Amino acid sequence: MPYRQPDETIRVPVHGHEVVAYSFGSGPEVLFCLNGGPGLPCDYVRDSHSFLAENGYRVVAFDQLGCGASDRPTDPRLWTLDRYVEEVETVRTRLNLGIVHLLGQSWGTWLGIEYALTYPEAFKTITLANGAANIPHLITELERLRYALGHETVAMMQRHEAEGTTDHPEYQGAIAVLNYRHVCRLQDWPEAVKASLDDWNQGPYNAIQGPNEFCYTGSIKDWNRVPDLHRLTQPALVMCGLHDELTPACSRLIHQNLPQSRIKVFQNSSHMPFWEEPEEYQKTLRAFLDAHRG
Repeated sequence: MPYRQPDETIRVPVHGHEVVAYSFGSGPEVLFCLNGGPGLPCDYVRDSHSFLAENGYRVVAFDQLGCGASDRPTDPRLWTLDRYVEEVETVRTRLNLGIVHLLGQSWGTWLGIEYALTYPEAFKTITLANGAANIPHLITELERLRYALGHETVAMMQRHEAEGTTDHPEYQGAIAVLNYRHVCRLQDWPEAVKASLDDWNQGPYNAIQGPNEFCYTGSIKDWNRVPDLHRLTQPALVMCGLHDELTPACSRLIHQNLPQSRIKVFQNSSHMPFWEEPEEYQKTLRAFLDAHRG
């Protein structure tokens, strides 16, 4: 289905480069979206959340440095969580967004949690969709999902990971099955999803996460902010799909440690309930945001 075009496309100077932000609507309440990746253009989150511009919200998303229409430097020193946190704050302040409703999805939840802990006065609510706050715990969950493919398949995957041959067709075949089960369970993936995935910058992705969604080898692999979640006292919404790669157990861990949170698990979704169950997702998100307007 066609999605509305941004009302504004804005270039924002960040750390000697420029990122591109997209704005929908003009309401006084701002939903500030941090998409997954890293290194992934924001199309899939931007388009699926633009509906809120019809409900009195201004929706803002941006292509993080290194992807989409933003500048694409190759300096590996740029690919750190701390620098991305400062990038988020630069975009918020340069666009005069004020105190926002913060939404992070996937990698955007890690970025969102780190940002919220660093700038606790910058947001009035936080939505953490399809995310995790403890990467070592997530890795154990991913191993559980991988073992559902069978011991021989897992042994094959581990061999290719050890030998650095994750581009081998048999390894990629296993990843394709996992992606269908746990990333997006739709037969035909939406155009916005394909646009983001087809333009993925593997530089920041490999540096921070690893070679694919089911193998964490980057700098984030030991990150755990569960002990600090109690510091986030704003209203929080935690969401995930029943079949999510970032599993319901990961979302439950976030929910249990946020003082003012509610949780929603979408029964027929994996990692993208905003595309897999859009009506239920939109109803859930809008009800939460509407309850905390003003």
